Amino acid sequence: METNTIIEIMGTALNLVFLILVIRENIWCWLFGILGSLVSIYLFVETKLYSESILYSYYVIMGVYGWRKWSSQKDGKPLQVSETSLFVHSGWIVFSTAMAISLGWLFSNYTDANNPYFDAFTTVFAFLATYFEAIKLRSAWFYWIVINGSSVWLYSQRGLEIYSVLMLIYFILSFVGLLKWQKSYAKSKMELL
Repeated sequence: METNTIIEIMGTALNLVFLILVIRENIWCWLFGILGSLVSIYLFVETKLYSESILYSYYVIMGVYGWRKWSSQKDGKPLQVSETSLFVHSGWIVFSTAMAISLGWLFSNYTDANNPYFDAFTTVFAFLATYFEAIKLRSAWFYWIVINGSSVWLYSQRGLEIYSVLMLIYFILSFVGLLKWQKSYAKSKMELL
């Protein structure tokens, strides 16, 4: 078995455990996310998906942030699932689109990156969705549904079949995450009444 295949299997397993635990709002998700991201960074550099390697480096940092954020308590309660306005989301979408176009242009003109714009869009929006996940924003799952669905094609196009299947599983589980976090959000709103 090739080294990249072994690394892809390891990264897939760790990242899948991360997703299952984040859906369940289990703080240990962040440890698995950090480990899975570290394994994935190497793989994406090897396959010349540079934006993805930057993204997984960010996941390591956000893993530490998420762990700390989910560990904190406010009024003796753990962090609750919340939501923000459509206006705030619109601002983030405009900003992220501009960043994705800039990153795509950079990688298109200065590297040998494959699919630089598509890769940049999934990367930049995953930055945003990960931050939303770390602060337990319910709508993070809407972003993940689009990102994971798009990433199935991106990874399969680069010959990363195992990661492509992982993204398909992520895509399906993103709907589960949305439903689970919707219930948590509704419960936390009821507690405020």
